Amino acid sequence: MHESPRPLYVAAKIPTETPTDTDWAAPARRASKTEHGLSHQTITSPAVRALALATLLALGLAACGGKDKPETLAQQTAITTIGVNSYLWRASLETMQFMPLAQVDSAGGVIVGDWYQNPAVPGDRVKVTVAIMDGALRADAVQVSAQREVLENGRWVAAPVRAGTVQRLEEIILEKARGLRQAALSRD
Repeated sequence: MHESPRPLYVAAKIPTETPTDTDWAAPARRASKTEHGLSHQTITSPAVRALALATLLALGLAACGGKDKPETLAQQTAITTIGVNSYLWRASLETMQFMPLAQVDSAGGVIVGDWYQNPAVPGDRVKVTVAIMDGALRADAVQVSAQREVLENGRWVAAPVRAGTVQRLEEIILEKARGLRQAALSRD
């Protein structure tokens, strides 16, 4: 008795337009919309099913690597348990300590400051966001953005950030991060 293979279901966003002659996978799938905007695709082609199964097995086996992993100095400074470069993260937190923080996400590498009003300049306030974009300690791994508002007639109005403010904050964070890394290396 010959059983037909069970279909493999894949939830994915698919284009809503009609497949063209160049759509090589069109004969091998049927799609139906769900209430979440996703489509359930039934993959019936044995070749596509075999490829999907082989890919899943390869990914599963790739995760079972050996235990001996040589670590270079670059890898040691890039790998952290918080998701981003730990030196950049600590330097960013130290740099932002003057203002209240609205959001801190160490896994995503984002620090969002709340509005800060310098007591010496009561009609001016700033909001700073720091994003760490990479696990390596590099100059392009940190991005700072700032917003500034001034008080006019009892209302806060958007104003341009003073020239060089964002760049200077990035430089301060990078200098602190390099100092933290040098201190850690001298201890080892």
